[in-house]
Amino acid sequence: MSWSIRFVCLSHTGRIRKNNEDNFICLSRYMGYDNKGTETPVEGRFRPDSPRLVGVFDGMGGEELGEMASFLAAETAAGTSFEGDPEEALVGFCRYANRRICQYADRNNISSMGTTAAVLLFRPDGVRVCNVGDSRIYLDSCKRLIQLSEDHVIPMEGWKKPPLSQNLGIPEDELLIEPYIAYRKFRSGDVYLVCSDGLTDMVPEEEIGRILRTGSLTDAAAALRDRALENGGRDNVTVLLCRIEKKKGALLIFLGRLFGSGGNDAHRD
Repeated sequence: MSWSIRFVCLSHTGRIRKNNEDNFICLSRYMGYDNKGTETPVEGRFRPDSPRLVGVFDGMGGEELGEMASFLAAETAAGTSFEGDPEEALVGFCRYANRRICQYADRNNISSMGTTAAVLLFRPDGVRVCNVGDSRIYLDSCKRLIQLSEDHVIPMEGWKKPPLSQNLGIPEDELLIEPYIAYRKFRSGDVYLVCSDGLTDMVPEEEIGRILRTGSLTDAAAALRDRALENGGRDNVTVLLCRIEKKKGALLIFLGRLFGSGGNDAHRD
């Protein structure tokens, strides 16, 4: 079976904040640490014949510290090989990114800075879901939205936004980072959503699911961003969508065009 992955990513500073502490990784593409979001969608298509990584990082620390933490995580992801055992590769990436952020903080006498990480690793046998923190990963399949990631938070009564139990940027002598990792098989038509809490804090899951099922992938990403902004946009919002598509063989494409059935499927958004 041959598969194709279409992706679209958008990032916005929101209505309140001046800085964008979010970043992303789309194969080898990411934003600089001093960014104002994406002016146009970052989009493309790839075949998972070899390991391919996409994901979202939501920085924290105030001023420019969050931007730097999420930038370092994205930069680390772009320079990491995910060959070999996928779980070991993902854990290794998270811990190395964590180490780089801690080293930056030490060099600059910074007491606290960090970022979440929520990534998808596509390989020939399927997709690995991996996260640290509370940036979320959802799967929309068969008209049902499911959260795949695990929120790493400390439940505290009376707190509207509970603190994180782990994130990238914690010294190893204080806590060993343990990312959540899960495996999913490819299923044609499945849509994965990776996002910062600038979306999930602003838009209910039921509405997110409805939006994902309307229009093209690019339109859905823009609609999710716009809805978060319409509802207040209190935080930076980054939306990354990936759709699984079954790659047609050359013979099937030829026959479809010959008999006028499905000839345009390969070009449908």
